[in-house]
Amino acid sequence: RFSGSPVKRIGRSRFVRNALIAAGNSGNHSLVPPVTALLADPDRLVRGAAVWALGQLAGQSAALRHMASTETDVSVLLEFERLDA
Repeated sequence: RFSGSPVKRIGRSRFVRNALIAAGNSGNHSLVPPVTALLADPDRLVRGAAVWALGQLAGQSAALRHMASTETDVSVLLEFERLDA
């Protein structure tokens, strides 16, 4: 589908990260469920962007703090910490 396009060149993780940044900046609260689903993505870049986007859309929440307790990647944990700043 994306053969020969910039999307193919940047790869899935960076494409999804860019979409999450757009989602977080959109203010569209209907995007909270799909963004939340990406907190479980196998790629840490995607998970970190999902944390940021969810923080923008839904603010700090007990759910985010709970999810932070299960995360082991340092870069994703930093995104959780930035929510408190």
